[in-house]
Amino acid sequence: MSELSDIELLKELGVELEVAKPKQYSPLEARIIAGFEDIQKFTKEHGHTPRHGEDNDIFERLYAVRLDQLQRNKQAIEILTDMDTDGLLSGRETDMDEEVDDDALLAELGVDIGAESSDDITKLHHVSPVAHRRAAEEIANREVCRDFEKFEPVFAQIRQDLEIGNRKARDGIKREDIVPKTMFILNGQMVYIAEKGEQFLAPNGVDWDARLRVIYDNGTENNLLLRSLLRRRVDDPTARTITTANVGPLFADTSDDDDQTGTIYVLRSKSNLPQITPIKGAILKIGVTGNGVKRRVANAKNEATYLLGEVEIVDEYTLYNINRVKLERLLQRIFHDARLIITIKDRFGNPVEPKEWFMVTREAVAKAVELIQAGEIKNYKYDHKAAKFVSFKG
Repeated sequence: MSELSDIELLKELGVELEVAKPKQYSPLEARIIAGFEDIQKFTKEHGHTPRHGEDNDIFERLYAVRLDQLQRNKQAIEILTDMDTDGLLSGRETDMDEEVDDDALLAELGVDIGAESSDDITKLHHVSPVAHRRAAEEIANREVCRDFEKFEPVFAQIRQDLEIGNRKARDGIKREDIVPKTMFILNGQMVYIAEKGEQFLAPNGVDWDARLRVIYDNGTENNLLLRSLLRRRVDDPTARTITTANVGPLFADTSDDDDQTGTIYVLRSKSNLPQITPIKGAILKIGVTGNGVKRRVANAKNEATYLLGEVEIVDEYTLYNINRVKLERLLQRIFHDARLIITIKDRFGNPVEPKEWFMVTREAVAKAVELIQAGEIKNYKYDHKAAKFVSFKG
């Protein structure tokens, strides 16, 4: 007689075995749980539940609204009761007669699904079949981000940068800002562009589009078209672009005795010159000034060096104890191959060739500053064709 396996032996003894299957969550349940976990994490880190009030930052106020909605919603409480170990949902009596459909519940939780989803929990209403099909083609369903542990530290760092002033939330979202590793605030959520696919011509035959992998701060994600993100920006007047981090003083730790010697500035053109209009979203002016940047660009529309147009300040980096003239030359040498070669006429009709405009991204400038500060720039070269820094070491 052959030996019985453990399972066979247990069966012989009359012990029934039932293997527990892992819990499967619907998209609705997963989104509610992810939003509640954000609130739990905030409470643990700050020692109190999220609070309302204009003096609190946007994330705390957002979590406070979410918690209010969860506390009074029977459906959400049923989903979250087992994981509510801190009693966060017991803050008020629940209206047990209140029934909220899936779309309304997600809206209350700050999840803007609108026309994104084509599954059973989100349906498009009052939309023609053609528009319905187009939306289904353009926008994938939002789902749980399975590798959110990679992105969670990014969200945490950016929150910290906003709190201490290393980053700013600038009004609006522009097409040229939608690149990988960029963060936005849209419909009350932090939105991170993790990946951007190859560009392709949109159905209208005019605009360029691209597929994005978008990660949300509540642990969800979706594959969204760039043009779809731009449309949502129009619907949200509070939309913000989070600037790249100000890496702080360059080359030296600062003290009260240190001298601020200038600022690296990065500008975007608003010029209406015919030769500039088609490319102004792809060029940036990089320079160094010893005066305030706003003062430096105050007369931009009358100066050929600014392409006879207003400019937008994209990023600033403060300098301490450094020769700004030499630093400016270094930056121009780094991006020399990407320099815009153009001749325009100044307001007096004289030909001028502006020399500080480059076909680069703000991320490329930020990387250059980072490499300069770390003393590593000598080991890298900017490849303007690949639009990235490459190491001489390969």
